[in-house]
Amino acid sequence: MSFRMISGIPVFLCVCVSPLFAQTENDPTAEVIIESAAENAAEDLDYSSLEENLINYQKHPLDLNEATKDQLAEFLFLTPIQINNLLKYRTENGRLIALQELQAVDSFDPATIEKLLPYVTAGQIYTPDFKDPHHKNDQNLIITYGQLIQKQRGYLISDTAGRSYYEGSPQHILVRYRAHPARDVSAAFTMEKDPGEAFLSGSEKQGFDFYSGNIFYKNSGRIRKLILGDYSLQFGQGLSMWSGLSFAKGASLAAAVKQQDGLKPYTSANESMFLRGIAASIAFKHFELTPFASMHKADATLSQTDTSGSSVGITTLGQSGLHRTPAEISRHNSVSQSVYGANIRYEVNSFRAGVIFYHTAFSKSFIAGKHLYDKYDFTGSDLNNAGLYYNYNWQNMYFFGEASHSLNSGFAMLNGTMASLSKQVSVVLLYRNYQKNYYSFYNQGMAEGSNGTAEKGLYTGIVINPDSKTELSAYADVFRFPWLKYGVDAPSHGYEIQCRFSYSANKKMQLIVRYRLKFKQENDDSTATVHFPEDVQNQNFRLELDYKAGPFQFRNRAELSLYKKEAAHEQGVLLYQDILYKPMRSRFSGNLRFALFDTDGFNSRIYAFENDVLYSYSIPAYQNCGTRFYVNAKYKFKRSADLSVRYAISSYANQEETGSGTDLIEGHNRSEIKIQLAFQF
Repeated sequence: MSFRMISGIPVFLCVCVSPLFAQTENDPTAEVIIESAAENAAEDLDYSSLEENLINYQKHPLDLNEATKDQLAEFLFLTPIQINNLLKYRTENGRLIALQELQAVDSFDPATIEKLLPYVTAGQIYTPDFKDPHHKNDQNLIITYGQLIQKQRGYLISDTAGRSYYEGSPQHILVRYRAHPARDVSAAFTMEKDPGEAFLSGSEKQGFDFYSGNIFYKNSGRIRKLILGDYSLQFGQGLSMWSGLSFAKGASLAAAVKQQDGLKPYTSANESMFLRGIAASIAFKHFELTPFASMHKADATLSQTDTSGSSVGITTLGQSGLHRTPAEISRHNSVSQSVYGANIRYEVNSFRAGVIFYHTAFSKSFIAGKHLYDKYDFTGSDLNNAGLYYNYNWQNMYFFGEASHSLNSGFAMLNGTMASLSKQVSVVLLYRNYQKNYYSFYNQGMAEGSNGTAEKGLYTGIVINPDSKTELSAYADVFRFPWLKYGVDAPSHGYEIQCRFSYSANKKMQLIVRYRLKFKQENDDSTATVHFPEDVQNQNFRLELDYKAGPFQFRNRAELSLYKKEAAHEQGVLLYQDILYKPMRSRFSGNLRFALFDTDGFNSRIYAFENDVLYSYSIPAYQNCGTRFYVNAKYKFKRSADLSVRYAISSYANQEETGSGTDLIEGHNRSEIKIQLAFQF
């Protein structure tokens, strides 16, 4: 690859900013976790539930003297050992007098304490605040509007020749409403229309494409939790039942070990992997029982119809939530899904164990695929799952694991340990073994593959904090697939290694260096009927410098991607400059980015987190050759209302069109605008 944009480097290094460019309030801790996880997830995944918790704790800090284990687990950067040590310290020494006491808690290093400080309080006399959601109805309403400025092909073609078209308008509309009408009660309601979906009129429906809502009761009494509406369940290490958002490799070493939170209200705009109905958590001394029942429609691709005109069965479940074309609309809510079961958990001191059993049923049966790698796919309409999980904290060691069984078929197992060898060194070791005939529609255990079956792996990681300014973290994951996969016509294996070094010279400057290597096997690129696996290697080098100067924050990143597969070689480069502006006591805040990228193709693409309006996310893959610019501006009219605006544009060199299929845009520019109104009352 010839680097065709070298002449743009001076511009990259010398971008100026005006005070109008204001920072939206995306949480920096959430940014790091989301960007790392997004490299192995869908680009349009909604991460709002993660940041919603963090921002809520910024507004209403968690009292460490009252915090429970599950509440502390919401901070993904805290390890189970750190959480148990904090609870143990509180038991042995009484209430914390001030946050400075965290330095005396075993395994709490300066970096962890600094991350935690914005969200917690301690040692303060609690007095009711009319802005506190536990003492007055605290409500917020957020309306987000966005669209691409250029017309995509899906809006311009008809289906007269059998081609798909988008039925609706190009606008994306998202409405989020949250309320705390009473101390123990909260409510959430979400409505979304994706670009291309019908809104006020359409062949199938009128109104928003997706509605989600719930009423949530939470108390410390016998009935600890009760939910009516949409909810998620998170138990064990995610093998049997884990719905909603999940993170694994890449996010952080702490996130690699799931800390179950049980029953939670579902507040995301993702249109899959949630439950809809009723659920509760009921306490009996050391036991907690969580019965649940759910029934809702799901998207599915149905097989060809038989001679009577009826569909034969389900080939795949839909995950995208897009209903724009006739084909996508035909899959919308095409099957019914019901789930019911119960989880019982036992907890005493530092030991926790649980058992879960549940039944999943669909209105149509799954049928086997036509390819050899589909041989062990689930078939039928009913599935029973049972699981047993545990975790135990002994001194500075944490043991965890789960065994799960899809009745009448296979097993999945995961066991691991985390240890704090000193205040400066922590390690984690995790082994997994998922049989090829293990099935669960809510399996989100650690995995390299997308469906968490037919896989064995060993993951190990380490974090070293030699002093308060330096952190070195690394992990290695070795995996093997004993059966065929899509794109791999033979059993295969691979490994992934990542190292990250960060140095904070002071509170205003930080240097980050990251290296990632991924080795796996894929089919060769020949046109022959029989394919053989070839070795594929991806390397990624990243250098980032962040520094602050008054109300400004500057982020500079240079990244190199190298792809190698036998005779095929690709490489890519990304350079960007971020400028963030957030003055004290100003109604204006915001940020901008100017980026240069040059990659040889899809395999050398580079992901990078972009600041956006509140609870919205952009984590695009920078691909091909061009420039990208975006700016976010926010103006606060008063304490209870603000307006945010985002404009972004990508310009591609030597391209007369961008995208593909119905998403194709003629021309070399792709730009979008987004407007958000937020109200608190």
